[in-house]
Amino acid sequence: MISINNFQEFEQYKGQELGVSAYHKITQEQINKFSEATLDYQWIHTDVERAAAESPFKTTIAHGYLTLSLIPYLWQQIVTIGNLKMEINYGIESLRFGQAVRVDSEVRLKAKLSDVVNLRGTVKATVEVTLEIKDEKKSAFNGEAVFLYHFQA
Repeated sequence: MISINNFQEFEQYKGQELGVSAYHKITQEQINKFSEATLDYQWIHTDVERAAAESPFKTTIAHGYLTLSLIPYLWQQIVTIGNLKMEINYGIESLRFGQAVRVDSEVRLKAKLSDVVNLRGTVKATVEVTLEIKDEKKSAFNGEAVFLYHFQA
C-alpha cells in the first residue's frame, strides 16, 4: 500500500504502476441492491431464472455502472491518502467496457498514475484504471479516473 500526504509525494509516482487491490466478489445481493438504488431493473441483472435461460452469459451480470462505482472502494486499497481536507471524484475519461462481469465473479482494480497536476492548491490526479476479472483474459473496463484532492495546509 502506498501512502500519499501531499502533492510532492503524489508527483514522485507519476507514470508508475501503483498496484492492485484485493479481489472483490460481485454477489447477486449486491447487484439487486444496486438495481434498487438506481432503479435499473433490467432482467439481465436481476432475473436469475430468465438470465440462465435466455442470456448469452447463462447467468446474471453486474451493471456496468456498478463496476465503475467500485473504483473509490478498490482505489483506497491501493493508495492511502492522508492529510486530506476533501476528496472529489472529478470524472472518468476514455472509458470502455471490455467484458461483462458475471454474478459471483471476483474483480480487482489495477491502477497507474498517469498524471498529477497542482491547480493552485488542489491536486488533480489522473489514474489509469483497469478492472480485472479473476480467471478472465479480458478486463471489465479500462479508462482514466480523475480525482481532486484538497490537502491540509
